[in-house]
Formats: sequence, C-alpha cells, structure tokens
Amino acid sequence: MGTAGYRGSVGDFTAQAHNGGMTEINSAQAPKLTLRLARLADVPELVALTARVYTAEWGHSAEMLQGQQTHFPEGQFVVEYEGKIVGFCATFRINEALALAPHTWMQITGGGFASRHDPKGDWLYGMEVVVHPDYRGMRIGQRLYMARKRLCTELKLRGIVFGGRLPGLSKAIGRYGSAEAYVQAIVDGSRRDATLSFQLRNGFEVIGLLREYVPSDHESLGYAAHLVWRNPQLLNHPDTPKVSQSHRLPDSVRVASVQYQQRRIASFAEFATQVEYFVDIAADYDADFVVFPELITLQLLSIENAELSPVDSIRRLSEYTDEVKALFHRLAVHYNINIIGGSHPTRQPNGDIHNVCYVCLRDGSIHEREKLHPTPSEKNVWNITGGDSAATIQTDCGPIGVMICYDSEFPEVARHLTDQGALILFVPFCTDVREGYLRVRYCSQARAIENQCYVVLSGNVGNLPGVNNFDIQYGQSCILTPSDFPFARDGIAADSTPNIETVLFADLRLESIARARNAGAVQNLKDRRFDLYQVRWARHLEGK
Repeated sequence: MGTAGYRGSVGDFTAQAHNGGMTEINSAQAPKLTLRLARLADVPELVALTARVYTAEWGHSAEMLQGQQTHFPEGQFVVEYEGKIVGFCATFRINEALALAPHTWMQITGGGFASRHDPKGDWLYGMEVVVHPDYRGMRIGQRLYMARKRLCTELKLRGIVFGGRLPGLSKAIGRYGSAEAYVQAIVDGSRRDATLSFQLRNGFEVIGLLREYVPSDHESLGYAAHLVWRNPQLLNHPDTPKVSQSHRLPDSVRVASVQYQQRRIASFAEFATQVEYFVDIAADYDADFVVFPELITLQLLSIENAELSPVDSIRRLSEYTDEVKALFHRLAVHYNINIIGGSHPTRQPNGDIHNVCYVCLRDGSIHEREKLHPTPSEKNVWNITGGDSAATIQTDCGPIGVMICYDSEFPEVARHLTDQGALILFVPFCTDVREGYLRVRYCSQARAIENQCYVVLSGNVGNLPGVNNFDIQYGQSCILTPSDFPFARDGIAADSTPNIETVLFADLRLESIARARNAGAVQNLKDRRFDLYQVRWARHLEGK
C-alpha cells in the first residue's frame, strides 16, 4: 500500500486548544493540529524532538530516522501544531514468532533503524511514540495510537505489539517487591502508572514482562510491559471461536427471510411454483441466503383427499422427501443462492420420523440438519423424534448454523454452533399462537446477544384447514443482531408485520461481528468462565 493511499485513511485532524483540552474547529481557522505521514524533510526536527524527550545521547539519530522511513514509510507518523512537529511515532511489520517472544528494544528494532521490518509480517510493532513535553494534555499520543490502529486494520494485520515503559516502577518496587506485582496492581486498578495506565485505557493488554528491554531506562528499572492490541476486524483470534476459511469472507452478506403463507394447493407442482417465486424474488435482490419456515411442506397434505391419522399424515408426507430435496437443489443452483429449506418430516432408515432442514448451497451441495428437540405436540401427535447432531455448514459466506424452532430455546445448541465458528444462525419456526412465537423470538434474541452473532427467523402464517395439528399459524419473521454499537439500535436488522406474507432483507456485516467479539462494549465469548462451566457435546465424545 502506497504512502499516498494511506494518507487519506489517516485523515487530517484540526483542533484548537481550549481550557486544557481540544475543541474541533473549522480547518480554515488557526491554530492547527495535523496528523500526517512523516517525510525525510522532517528528520532534523525529529532528531531535536527525540533529543528533547530522551536527551541528545539517547534520542534518535538522523540515520535511524532515515532508516525507519526507508524500511516502512507507511508506518511513520507525525503530529504538527501550528507548523511545529510535537509528536512522532514509528512502526514496522514483524512476524508473530518474533513479536511475541522475549526481546529487547535494540534487538527487535535492529538498533532503532527498523531494519527487522518484514513486508509479510502479520503484526505491527510500535517501536516509538514521543510527545513534546510542552504539548502534553492535547491528546497527541492518543491520535498517534489511533493512526497505528487504522494502519493495522487497513493492512489486516493481527494486531499491534510493543514494550511499554513503567516509569513508576523504580519508586514503587520497594512496596510491591517485584515488577510483576507492580504491573498486576496496575492491571487490577489499585495503582496508576502514567504510561501503562494510558496503554490499558487504549485497549492494550499485558501479555508479560520484558527484562532488560531498555537498560538505560532507570525509571522502569530496564523493564517493559509486553503489550498487545488485537485487530477487532479479524475473526480468528485465539480467545474467540475460530473461523475456518480458505478464502476471505465477504464484507457484507445479504439475507432474505420468507414469511410464508400456508394455503391449499392441488399438486406438488403448485407448491414448487410458490417456492420458486420467493427464491426468484430473493435472487433478484442479490440475496446470498433465503430461508423458509419450519414444516413448510405440510402444505402438501392439503393435496390429499383421504382422511388420515396424524401419524399416517406425517408418514405420507415423508414420501415427498426426494422431490423436496430435488426442488431446493435445483433452485439453489439455478438462481445462484443458498437456500435454508425450512424443514420437512423425513423418514429415517430405522423407521423414525425426524424434522429435517435441507440446506442447499449454490455450489450444488446439500446438507441435512435435524431438529434436536421435538415439541411435546410433535412427539405426542406426530410421533416425531429428535436428531442428535449439530454441526456448522461451511458456505461461501462463512460458517452458518441451523436451529429449528424449539432448538432456539436451548442455549447450549447455539453455543455449540458458535464454538464451531458460526457467524449466522438460521431459525426456521412454526408457531400457532403469539405466546409460542414470543418464546422463539425472545430466545433467539438472547442467542444473538450471548453468542455475538446474527440470528435469522422465518415463520409460517395463514391457515391450513384439514391438516391435523396445523390449523392456525402466528408468525412475525425477523433478522436479529447483537446489541452493541455497530448494529441496529434495538438489535433488529429487519422485522415484519405479523401474519402477513412478505420477504425481509438485511445486509449483515461480518466485520461487525468480529469487532463486537474482540472489542465490543461487552465481550460475551471472550469473558466466559471456562474454569467454572463449559458446553460439551456428549454424542461427539462417545468412545473417546
């Protein structure tokens, strides 16, 4: 990435001193405070600035500053106030093995020249930040850290790492006994350190101590806190569920939820025509996914003229399984869209009937996901039994999970899917009255919050007289989000009018999920207490 290309993403900041703080004003007014990339012409001023902060002996030489700009010009920033350079930061790229291993400042920076810069390095190393003593209190350091973070995210690096000074250590070592205890007190909030406390407020975390980092730093007794800031836009940090992917995920995924009206039909062809209509609509609006309701195929029972018991009705319906799978498969490939096919009662080899969702992807693959928890009505009236596995499905838009209706009311299922990397959970549902619907709705909202993922609901509406246990429907399909700043204000990306046939659309930003999981106001996945509880999938562990 060229220097000119990055300049625009950093931006220019214009500010005016006001009562010890900064108040943004029109750029046409003076005085100005500007953040920009460093230039070779700045070297003499930077030599003077670092000498002013560190003394002439320990400041950066002209040769060091020239080396930094030569190796990684995109990573060197200055802050100007009324045309005078009052702040400076230097960075370079480095691989993880070196960045996270013990090191000294001279070793890691190549003697201050940034000569260990690795153009393919996956971490940004912060080798220097200096602020002129006469201009502190103007948030200059904060602006420089923001520039670093922008650079890190724009380059899609794993994060920022560096050694942070501990200027209060020399005076406090007698009280705390060790540098480790001193740092822990700062992390716990029982003590303040001018530098480390600032780093913690800016989202950095301590991963250890670096000994002899800068031996001449007597205030810090040569120690430095080993600090990292993890890029919140990445989905594969070790402390959050990893996403297995062979390609970069799209920035935005468009989902369509069909609120489907049940009505009498005369043939399977009529059913297929209705389903294709909605798939066509979703594809016309460039949706990546379209989801249909649970038990959408019960509509096929209205074709039958004979009086059948509830159990016989479901077994008769299962005879349509091959046709249903073929329909969704054909539509997914033809319309280039991923289809979450609601659910369909399916006869198993042992004779049991399971409620199965057929997920047909636009690459031609077909995946089956079973309802794990049949409702009492499903068990007692239709004799449906539950499945025993829940696995994510890898799609071209990242991993997804399916929870059929009642499954959404069991938090363990969603957590199991999220632990596998699911970013979007689809909930086809079928509820007869408002109370039943609200159970699914409220629980799905909770699943979105506690797992920091998107949840998409699709339900039936309308009436189907003559079909046992399927007489009336109440539905209000919706697309739900976590409750945090990057998402919809009320945690609802899209909502429908109850009991009206419609299609909902929403664009879901996967980057926002990553940011919430790694740097949100709350971080449910990172903050789990594995020392107290965990979700284990018993069937998966059998025989191990």
